[in-house]
Amino acid sequence: MSNEKIGWIGLGNMGKPMANNLIKAGFPLSVYNRSSDKATDFKDKATISTSIADLIAQSDVIFTMLTNDDAVTEVYNEISEQDIEGKLFIDCSTISQSCSLKIAELIKAKNAAFLDAPVAGSTAPATDGTLIMMVGGEENDVKRASAYFDVLGKLTKHLGKNGSGIAAKLSINYFLSLIYQGLAETVLFAEKMGIERKDMLEIINESACGNGATKIKTPLLIKDEYPAAFALDLMLKDVLLAQKAGAGFPLSQAMISTYQDAHEKGLGKKDVIAIIEAMK
Repeated sequence: MSNEKIGWIGLGNMGKPMANNLIKAGFPLSVYNRSSDKATDFKDKATISTSIADLIAQSDVIFTMLTNDDAVTEVYNEISEQDIEGKLFIDCSTISQSCSLKIAELIKAKNAAFLDAPVAGSTAPATDGTLIMMVGGEENDVKRASAYFDVLGKLTKHLGKNGSGIAAKLSINYFLSLIYQGLAETVLFAEKMGIERKDMLEIINESACGNGATKIKTPLLIKDEYPAAFALDLMLKDVLLAQKAGAGFPLSQAMISTYQDAHEKGLGKKDVIAIIEAMK
């Protein structure tokens, strides 16, 4: 077991279960969240820091799991004002590659290390510790973080220099966005032709086109209820980042328009597969 002290910033739907898994594995953890109420569940099992500066001072390795470019930039600007020499920062947020690279430069200029390590998987894999860690950065820093990655995920892929983890994450979410749109369209088309939703979903999931993504969304589609495991607005953010990074393929604009339409219809806080409600 490493003697390093771990810090965690960002206790949202993904950050909270990931931080919990590090605690369960026996790693000493300090946590911080801008909205302090989200940290109350950790009062009996971790150190709750009252500020980013407080957390940085008592941590050797610091994870961040934040919402978007603005949130990550704000947090890391504050981090860069601290004495961080020798510390390792691991950002699991899904942000633009350009923002991530700027953060990496900022941290390295302070003689600290930085990994971009976004994850594939939503709240259930985050809870189960079965995420896929997609990592960009120096190999020795990845080795330093490997014990923590092993707790958080079932697979760690070191993809190259800083920015490559983000590139892989935007790519996999682009693919997922297409899968979810295709699944919604197929279910609606089948219903239009008289096939019940549960029957069509069973056929899909037992066929060659069935996969983890279709299976995990099946109960939501059958119930026609969409509590967010991965919010639609987050997927919209990611596909827009992919578009900005160069995803300009034949299906890109049609898919992006679908998610934008769903957002405009007030579905953004629901699960991503709630795009079916916008497409009816």
